Amino acid sequence: MAYDFSWANPVTTRSMVMLEIAAGLVSGDDVGVRQAKVLLREQGKKDWVLSLYGSGTMESIDAVMNHEADVAIANPSAALMLAHRGHAPYAKPLPVRTIAVIPSLDQMVFAVKSDTGIRTFEEIAAKKPSLRVGLRGDPRHGLNTIMDHITAAAGFSLNDFQAWGGEARHFGPLPWPGGEKFQALERGEINAIFDEASDIWIEDALNAGMTILPLAESTVVKLEAMGYRRGIIRRELFPRLSADVLSIDFSGWPIFVHADLPDERVTQICAALDERKQHIPWQGDGPLPVEIMCRDAPETPLDVPLHPAAEKFWRERGYLK
Repeated sequence: MAYDFSWANPVTTRSMVMLEIAAGLVSGDDVGVRQAKVLLREQGKKDWVLSLYGSGTMESIDAVMNHEADVAIANPSAALMLAHRGHAPYAKPLPVRTIAVIPSLDQMVFAVKSDTGIRTFEEIAAKKPSLRVGLRGDPRHGLNTIMDHITAAAGFSLNDFQAWGGEARHFGPLPWPGGEKFQALERGEINAIFDEASDIWIEDALNAGMTILPLAESTVVKLEAMGYRRGIIRRELFPRLSADVLSIDFSGWPIFVHADLPDERVTQICAALDERKQHIPWQGDGPLPVEIMCRDAPETPLDVPLHPAAEKFWRERGYLK
């Protein structure tokens, strides 16, 4: 791919070098760093005027609320929804506003070894099996909070597994095929995996003799009342499933700010995102599709309102009708 760097100048070069180093560090398996923070300072000023935080964990929300970061990213959209509505772990609604939502279509997956006899998520509460569940290792990840809400809606908690002779084990990243969780599954150390990234590991879970558990309608209704969206793991995408699987949506990576961030700064952020979209990788092909990232859609769930200045900018660009 040929890039047009006619816009570049020495300041741009220095900034891009630092950004690419940061991108390499957070992606390398041999480096413990997994988040990147960028500080910007205007010429002639002593203080840093803008902080950009490339985290995908709940701590990004705390950073924006504490004004340690001006713009950050949450994963998934539902995590930012919890802050906006004031659901646990937040004691009250927080003044967050969306800039745009990076497209990411995903659902939660609850997989258990078929020999457990469990066929629905709610049967866990009823049968109290000795499940040894592999969960996300990073305690700051929004998935762990979301799992607490899902299990509560289904009538049990992750702490119950130990009382029933099992374990809720937090370790490793998402369940990559051949990764830590599947190795533990093969060794018999765990017999269930609850995680996101449905397109990455469902086929391998089925190959490993696992059943993908659906949620009951009653459980989903309780979660929808909190602001969650229902998700469907569709058999047309995974033909080895016996039917569609009802789940909870895990889509979207909202880019967000504090509601009090000045309109001028929000406009600058939107303009920069739109101008640089051809240099930003995402889960699809081509440039980052900023033109759809300000609209509510399955892959871009807009669970928190746009900042007024962002809405005005996208409307003036013709992206909002």
